[in-house]
Amino acid sequence: MKRFYLDTSIWLDYYENRGSNGEFALKLIRRLIKEDSIIIYSDLHIIELKNLGYSLNEIYTILKIAKDINLRFVHTNKKQIEEVKKIKMTRAVPYRDILHCILARDNEALMVSTDKHFEYLKDIVRTAKPIELI
Repeated sequence: MKRFYLDTSIWLDYYENRGSNGEFALKLIRRLIKEDSIIIYSDLHIIELKNLGYSLNEIYTILKIAKDINLRFVHTNKKQIEEVKKIKMTRAVPYRDILHCILARDNEALMVSTDKHFEYLKDIVRTAKPIELI
């Protein structure tokens, strides 16, 4: 089974129906479900969504589009945090974007995002935009 790690913005594009990005995100998520791919989400997603004002109930509503069989939850660990700190010292990329990439890599998943910061992290993990995958 193929594994995908969607950036928080992809989940929000779909849930908030953000124009063409929302359409692409929805098509991608539906395709991944149809193909029985694994969609990985992490404690970092939960933190980011909470920081944006979403309740846990709303967060689970966002994730509910995918069947339980397609979703995998992963935790951040200390080793990953230490790696992020080292990378952050040498790159002008947001801390959380680096952590998303490390989580994707460590879970053997393709990182999916439309954020330009991920272009600077391609040496850590393979990345793609939703439009490239639908």
